[in-house]
Amino acid sequence: MRKYKIILWALAMFCLCSFGTNVWAGEADIKIPDLTQVTFPGLFNVSGLTLMYLGILLCAIGALFGLVQYKQTKALPVHKCMGDVSHTIWETCKTYLTQQGKFLVILWVLIAACIFFYFKVLEGQTLGHVILILACSVLGILGSYGVAWFGIRINTVSNSRASFSALKGNPFATLGIPLRSGMSVGLLLVCVELFFMICILVFLKDLAGPCFIGFAIGESLGASALRICGGIFTKIADIGSDLMKIIFKLPEDDPKNPGVIADCTGDNAGDSVGPTADGFETYGVTGVALIAFLALALEKAPMVCATLIIWIFTMRALMIATSLISYFLNQAFSQAKYGHQKDFDFEAPLTHLVWITSAVSIGVTFAASYFLLAKQPGFEGSLWWVLSAIISCGTVAGALIPEFTKIFVSTTSKHVREVTNCSKHGGASLNILSGFVAGNFSAFWMGLCILALMFISVLLATYSGSPIVALMPDTFKFAAPIFAFGLVAFGFLGMGPVTIAVDSYGPVTDNAQSVYELSQIEGRPGIKEDIEKNFGFQPDFENAKYQLEKGDGAGNTFKATAKPVLIGTAVVGATTMVFGIIILLQNLFGGVIEHLSIVQPEIILGLLAGGAVIYWFTGASTQAVVTGAYRAVVYIKEHMKLDAKTASEKDSKEVVRICTVYAQKGMWNIFAVIFCMALALAFFNPYFFIGYLVAIAFFGLFQAIFMANAGGAWDNAKKIVEVDLRQKGTDLHAATVVGDTVGDPFKDTSSVAMNPVIKFTTLFGLLATQIAVTMQSQGVKTAIGAVFLLVALVFVYRSFYAMRIPEENAGTNGNLVLPHDVHGAKGDLAKR
Repeated sequence: MRKYKIILWALAMFCLCSFGTNVWAGEADIKIPDLTQVTFPGLFNVSGLTLMYLGILLCAIGALFGLVQYKQTKALPVHKCMGDVSHTIWETCKTYLTQQGKFLVILWVLIAACIFFYFKVLEGQTLGHVILILACSVLGILGSYGVAWFGIRINTVSNSRASFSALKGNPFATLGIPLRSGMSVGLLLVCVELFFMICILVFLKDLAGPCFIGFAIGESLGASALRICGGIFTKIADIGSDLMKIIFKLPEDDPKNPGVIADCTGDNAGDSVGPTADGFETYGVTGVALIAFLALALEKAPMVCATLIIWIFTMRALMIATSLISYFLNQAFSQAKYGHQKDFDFEAPLTHLVWITSAVSIGVTFAASYFLLAKQPGFEGSLWWVLSAIISCGTVAGALIPEFTKIFVSTTSKHVREVTNCSKHGGASLNILSGFVAGNFSAFWMGLCILALMFISVLLATYSGSPIVALMPDTFKFAAPIFAFGLVAFGFLGMGPVTIAVDSYGPVTDNAQSVYELSQIEGRPGIKEDIEKNFGFQPDFENAKYQLEKGDGAGNTFKATAKPVLIGTAVVGATTMVFGIIILLQNLFGGVIEHLSIVQPEIILGLLAGGAVIYWFTGASTQAVVTGAYRAVVYIKEHMKLDAKTASEKDSKEVVRICTVYAQKGMWNIFAVIFCMALALAFFNPYFFIGYLVAIAFFGLFQAIFMANAGGAWDNAKKIVEVDLRQKGTDLHAATVVGDTVGDPFKDTSSVAMNPVIKFTTLFGLLATQIAVTMQSQGVKTAIGAVFLLVALVFVYRSFYAMRIPEENAGTNGNLVLPHDVHGAKGDLAKR
């Protein structure tokens, strides 16, 4: 409780210091223009509100498709022994999610205090309005939490069905199960998020702007907590389980290993819950960034602003239709090509799906923009194709970035083969160094890819006679490229459900392999006769294991491909939100461009501060994994029963408990620092804070790409040894397992959590900046900033020194006595 009291005390001091402070008149909240007057002559004069209602209908269709897919997946045949394993995993996942829900309530209270203070105390909004804004923040959290719950449920249904399907010897049918469940998650996610946002836009009218901010902060908070906690949990469990393969020479997912159930739960907590909540937040925050930008930049041209907002929402709704069409096209094509093959490249159908969706999305973007904008009064005739071309830069990036990623993480990649070859004679040392090489090279090439596409968008936005420059008022002509960046981020998400689908494919294939081993189906008496009698086919056990391992390799690759897309979206979208803050400052004070010059010390210092926080965050999240994994390894080693067939339920639950405890400990330290830093730096100086936000985004981009792809290379190097070389249990395998455990927190903890952290910091930073600039007394603001900075530094200190592995009690006078107390002198692991 002490750590909660520190922040609550700081918030109380913040509110007390702020009462009685003079305020600037309310231009700090975003005003959405009236949408009822917008019509589209190019589309039979249909009204903007009618398009929004049609968008709600599309959301319902997409969500219904997702639910039908869930029902169809659940109805697939599965042997009881496999179904029982997946049910056990689901029950453990439920316990984890329930605990995370309680944790989110505590975090929301802190955010709600800031929202209430700004809108009620400083802005003077009515209590009813403030409650509505707070309700939207709760809606955002529930959206992230709810879609994560659905994702983990369908994945824990799909895992056993995919595992059982592999016994039939039809790899395409087996591949289709995790892909179907992934599409179900992706479509439901986008539909729920879009439904909420259309309802806020259409029904809340004058309060839509503040409610969008509240909603976006809520979903960002939910995604941050679920992504970071899930990332820490899954890698504690994964490392604890994997190291047993070296220590006790156990096979993959051996049922006697108490860490395996925790590992399966972690696969879902980290690779299902985290990405699903992250994806939900990504689509919402990117939309809010564009809305905030348009509302601030085009405040004096409300009809233009309203038209562009409706255009954006229409394009978001069409995303649902394009993804559905592309999924069925790919299904038909892949069925014809691979349906009767006994072996093929599992990555190929997923790659085809991405490119088909990209092509369909680009075509629909141009067509819809033409009908909506080409004949719109007050718009230049070329605006429709310029906007479409800029969005298409992002859509192409959504397909190109996975291709660049595969160069560094696929099982067929020369970089990954290099990692494997290094391990043959160089052991774990050269394995790790080679993985670093792959990660660094990937950051370079992906950085150039994103740069090139953003540069094209800038050229389109600023060429002589560009309609986008003409859109901007004279005071904001400089903002045309920033609008283009926001549209690129929007284009990244043009095939959103498919991006989530190929990402969700990974945890299902990973779990399917585990379910197969944990079910011990091969060793069951009369199992062949049982399956032939009750399911009508003869099982092929050897081929099934091979196909499941191949599917897991493809899953590793496509989990890796989705990460740079989401982080790229976060960075480009955050750039747009930062310039929303700049426009806010311009409206309040003027002369903002001069203050943002690179020669201004505030900007340089802010860049340094942001870079420092990214490296602290990497260390803090990894330290939580290190300490938790140490505790898990100690416990598993002490409770491993090599003569038993399966681990006891009590031991498995204790490993899950260890993972949960350290995930939440790590998350609390991280959240406290990010939250307090955003408040502190905004109160010191808004321009310093802008430099900080820019650095968070760009340092975070390259750190995340490097870590994600290095981790992916280590992971698939191990997969090559297991599947292609079939050398499990050898020294080569042990070397690649060590590399994989190093890569675990790289790819699934620190790197992936950069995305929600960047967006939460930027979004909450917008609110913090609004609070700061609304207060006139610089002395009071500096005092408040100092308090929050001090609190942040306390938690930075705690993130290592309160999370350290205890010194072992190794005897006296420096003489090592064996066996010695691995729990430390105080026996702290035994404390409950």
